[in-house]
Amino acid sequence: METLYDVQQLLKRFGIFIYVGNRLWDIELMMIEVKQLYEAGVIEQREYLNAIMVLRAEHQLEQTIQEERANE
Repeated sequence: METLYDVQQLLKRFGIFIYVGNRLWDIELMMIEVKQLYEAGVIEQREYLNAIMVLRAEHQLEQTIQEERANE
């Protein structure tokens, strides 16, 4: 799992589709859903950690982009 799209496909396998309209909020909601899947024992630890790592990186990137837009 290397991209946000991969995480979306993981969630899609369980019928979870996320679109709030704000990319940052979408990523945060994906983090919550992935954590719940792991805690429910539906996904393995390795898959969980990979997904969270991707989501954290995307969250940081998106946060930086939004801050730059706000400063323009």
